[in-house]
Amino acid sequence: MNPRPTDATERPVQKAASGGPPPLLPLPTSASTSTSAPRESAGRTRQVELRDLNAFYGSHHAVKDVNLSFAPRDVTAIIGPSGCGKSTMVRCINRMHEEIDGARAEGQVLVDGTDLYGAGVDVVAVRRAVGMVFQKPNPFPTMSIRDNVAAGLRFTGAPRGEIDERVIGALKGASLWDEVKDRLDQPGAGLSGGQQQRLCIARALAVEPEVLLMDEPCSALDPVATLKIEELIGELKERVTIVIVTHNMQQAARVADTTVFMLGGELVEVGATHKLFTTPEDERTEQYVTGKFG
Repeated sequence: MNPRPTDATERPVQKAASGGPPPLLPLPTSASTSTSAPRESAGRTRQVELRDLNAFYGSHHAVKDVNLSFAPRDVTAIIGPSGCGKSTMVRCINRMHEEIDGARAEGQVLVDGTDLYGAGVDVVAVRRAVGMVFQKPNPFPTMSIRDNVAAGLRFTGAPRGEIDERVIGALKGASLWDEVKDRLDQPGAGLSGGQQQRLCIARALAVEPEVLLMDEPCSALDPVATLKIEELIGELKERVTIVIVTHNMQQAARVADTTVFMLGGELVEVGATHKLFTTPEDERTEQYVTGKFG
């Protein structure tokens, strides 16, 4: 299967289809990030589209003319050998790529038709709407479990009276509440590796993102912790659109509805996970999934 095309000449759509979730517009600007995000959109999954996306590190062209859609209520796995551009592509979605010196991105990243690179869109608001979980758990080492989850809420100016409720909700959403409810004031860094990763997921969920990006979230975890994260991904996809980068093809087969194979910064093949792993259409995909390279 060829990557799903999008029309790069089409203007961004500013309203959802009838009966669908409301448009993401207006994303909060810097003048409004001190107030809490609208609550009525929480739990609605969003359509994400990349249109003619290119990413660079100085003169190095890392992601090349990517056109791709991530469907609501699907988990999309991105696979490919090291250096193929998959993590770079994902970091472009919430505009983290541009934080690296000399890095830049071109093209469009649309969430329900809103271009996250458009004029007047605040980067802080983008990263609240598009959360990210990294390869290694990164709880704030000097903060308690409670304060780790509440950090984003305080930064975005959530009302104080809502913070405890949303911390509890996020911990429950990350399947961590029962394990930590009696030690919320203890350091987050004192949790096990798998618990720390779920704490980071809770921290991302607390600000009620529309999209959750996961960059090899289980690579540093043992099999038991990995299983818990994979089960959690299956639960969360009804609430947020999930994109996961993974080197583990067995993990992609377990958790993903759709799989994307990248090579040399380009999309090679996109398709339903079972089909891509069993009857791929591109010879390079077949060679990669059968272990002939990568």
